[in-house]
Amino acid sequence: MSALEIGERTITATVDGTDVYEVELTEHEDGLTGWCDCPYGQEGNFCKHCVAVGLAVLQQTESVPRHRAAATSRGRQLATWLETPSRDELLSLVKEHIAADHDLRRRLELRACAAGGDPGAVRERILALLDTRPFARYGYVEYADARAYGLQASEAISALRTLTETGRATEAVGLARTAIEALALTYGEIDDSDGIIGDVAAGLAAAHLEACLAAHPDPSQTADWLVDHLLSDLSHATDIPLSEYADVLKAMGLTREHERAAAALRENPMDWAAKDVMEQVLRMEGSVDALIALHSADLAPSGATHLLIAQELERAGRPAEALDWAERGLSEAEPGHGPDPRLVDFACERYTRAGRPADVDPP
Repeated sequence: MSALEIGERTITATVDGTDVYEVELTEHEDGLTGWCDCPYGQEGNFCKHCVAVGLAVLQQTESVPRHRAAATSRGRQLATWLETPSRDELLSLVKEHIAADHDLRRRLELRACAAGGDPGAVRERILALLDTRPFARYGYVEYADARAYGLQASEAISALRTLTETGRATEAVGLARTAIEALALTYGEIDDSDGIIGDVAAGLAAAHLEACLAAHPDPSQTADWLVDHLLSDLSHATDIPLSEYADVLKAMGLTREHERAAAALRENPMDWAAKDVMEQVLRMEGSVDALIALHSADLAPSGATHLLIAQELERAGRPAEALDWAERGLSEAEPGHGPDPRLVDFACERYTRAGRPADVDPP
């Protein structure tokens, strides 16, 4: 083992095994995680190389606080030093690292492009960042390559935010939608066991929302894009809560979403995606009775839907009706399917609150 370095929260080292492997241990509040570029480690396991590094650190436990303090001191010294060189000296340093680090060069080129004025170039680079082909050995991004792909794809988020921050939010809105759709198309071809790509998808959605809040795009057009996305097969990759877009949609956009969701349900009353959109819209409108009607049209035999309705009524300040629906669920639950234990708990808790212990444990 060599190059053991104890930082503020991370420990890195090089371990000699069948090959030479890089190891990184990271401390969290709830424990320790390890990363290693050996084949077993790349499958998501805490490999023997991680264990070896951990044991090496345990052997020098007494010196760990001193190493961490030194790491903190080095970080402060670096921050202080970066404020002292002249602009030309820093520029020379950056150019030096750009020449030696291809990934850094690509990231900075993208940021420069986003800060410039060529929309076509930015779009091309963002799509290139989201292209899985360089990481897909057999037409699929395996677990071992998902981390590297995720780090590259996350640069698209930075580029979109740069556009918004530099007064090009309208452009960022369109590019964010393109990026979300591009990632969604390939999401099923990536092993995202660690959720890295899911984080990228969430970041793209956040960048889209930020751009919309800054650009104030047409509410109806925004509503159409949101509904199209949520009703498509691509929505599984990116969770976009409609409630976050209330300030963007305004009354006009919300009305458009209602119309679109209603039309989709008329075409296919069993379309769960359309039902979910309508549920979100009705909740944004504050239409409790309409929301109850939506749920009551398809009651689960376990009583789970009755519970959902009861919870909506209770949130609306209608506890008596909520208990009525809970009791209805208990009586209508079909043998072999229910009642749902959560429904039972809900009713028992309300009986207790109402001072009706006999109903909690009937004879």
